[in-house]
Amino acid sequence: MLGFLGTSQDYHPARERWSRWRPSVGLCQQEDLVVSRFEVWHESRYQRLGDVVEKDIAQISPATRVVRHVLEIRDPWDFQEVFEALHAFARAYAFDTEHEDYLVHMTTGTHVAQICLFLLTESRHFPARLIQTRPPRRDGETAAGSYQIVDLDLSRYDALAQRFASERLDAVTLLKSGIATRNAAFNRQIDLVERVAMATRDPILLMGPTGAGKSQLCKRIHELKTQRHRLEGEFVEVNCATLRGDASASALFGHVKGAFTGAVSGRAGFLRRADKGLLFLDEIGELGLDEQAMLLRALEEKRFLPVGADQEVASDFQLVAGTNRDLRADVASGRFRDDLLARIDLWTFELPGLRDRIEDLEPNVDYELERFAARNGRRVTFNKEARARYLRFAESPDAPWAGNFRDLNASITRMATLAPGGRINVEVVDQEIERLRRVWRLASAAARPGDATLAEVLGEGRVAALDLFDRVQLAAVVDVCRRATSLSEAGRTLFAASLARRGSRNDADRLRKYLARFELDFRSVQAGALR
Repeated sequence: MLGFLGTSQDYHPARERWSRWRPSVGLCQQEDLVVSRFEVWHESRYQRLGDVVEKDIAQISPATRVVRHVLEIRDPWDFQEVFEALHAFARAYAFDTEHEDYLVHMTTGTHVAQICLFLLTESRHFPARLIQTRPPRRDGETAAGSYQIVDLDLSRYDALAQRFASERLDAVTLLKSGIATRNAAFNRQIDLVERVAMATRDPILLMGPTGAGKSQLCKRIHELKTQRHRLEGEFVEVNCATLRGDASASALFGHVKGAFTGAVSGRAGFLRRADKGLLFLDEIGELGLDEQAMLLRALEEKRFLPVGADQEVASDFQLVAGTNRDLRADVASGRFRDDLLARIDLWTFELPGLRDRIEDLEPNVDYELERFAARNGRRVTFNKEARARYLRFAESPDAPWAGNFRDLNASITRMATLAPGGRINVEVVDQEIERLRRVWRLASAAARPGDATLAEVLGEGRVAALDLFDRVQLAAVVDVCRRATSLSEAGRTLFAASLARRGSRNDADRLRKYLARFELDFRSVQAGALR
């Protein structure tokens, strides 16, 4: 049995408590219901009431073992807070459905808690049936009241089963966020990260493109080390690309009151906040040379001087640095200190982008749907055809995933938000695919403006098949043709220098033959249509 302690219903004065209905106690008084273990949630302030209920259950049902869990919920009427607390409990609980049957008590707790319990049981996060209890309704009925079991076995209902079915991910680790990743090289790397993170507090350097998951992995390292009592302090994340000028040193190392104009009070700084915890400096290559020198001393001596101070302060933190730059090239160009790189390059891991581990895309789609459910309190799934269509596109060469997992997160969030009735259908998928194509096309055009022009006359597929040399040259030719009034005028513009040397006038024919190499002619280029 799993249920909330009834902070109102389970409480009665000592002289009345055996003559009044108390739902948690009444559950264990039912003659035809044997409860071997009762998992009870309550806030720490109700410890005394929990003691009374546990003692009374032991008296009337010695076979029932009460296991109490302190679940601190600041606002029991806040749906998101309650759902997240129960969702986290369900994910962490070691359910043994092969040997145990589970019932979730729906009678106690706020209405918000009851709704959350219903949703989590219906979605099989709690692999259980629901049980409701009620007080005596007629004379002669015992104070235990009665109960009713509600079976939400979704296997009997195909539509609901499809809606709420979810894979139980096997062999997952905390560092992979519970994702059953399939890329063998990535799995080996994460296993090594876990071994290193548990064995040392030396700096770790995470390299990889933007959106590859450096921040997420760093949070998991902190969570894992905190759970295993290797760290006590908080997780502090700093994007060094946002630190500019004189404010950089103040933000990182703090300052004293009056250190500079406007410093009306002191500031601790990120390094002191991370004391006994983990400091993640993302985009560390963006730090200025002065800040790099101060950081190196803080790493080596665990002490540093805040801006404007004449006395050092201490902070013992573990550093994880992230970058998408080639720091060795930055050392060679004088942008990054070689001694700092040597200090943080002890354990270096390069995270591949999503395109380089495309076999992990499908489990990450399921992970993003789980995150959406946890954030929004509702579960969304694909129908079969929509899922197949989305994965076919997402895993194809047409999907560059330029923003890596950030792109994927945004894509799933959009589809889940727009999904009618909690089901992502083919129409929603098609709209999302078109949006991604447009966004990536614009980004590619911004990087190589000529590609957008070529796509209009050749199509994206044929442009992608061209060498970069041909793309650049053909884009310039197409641009001249579109600004010219005739084939001859375009030819004269393109071959003006050679024409002056030769004295012959075959420029139009040369241009015609050049365009024919790509199955184009002058009119189709000007019209922007395929020949």
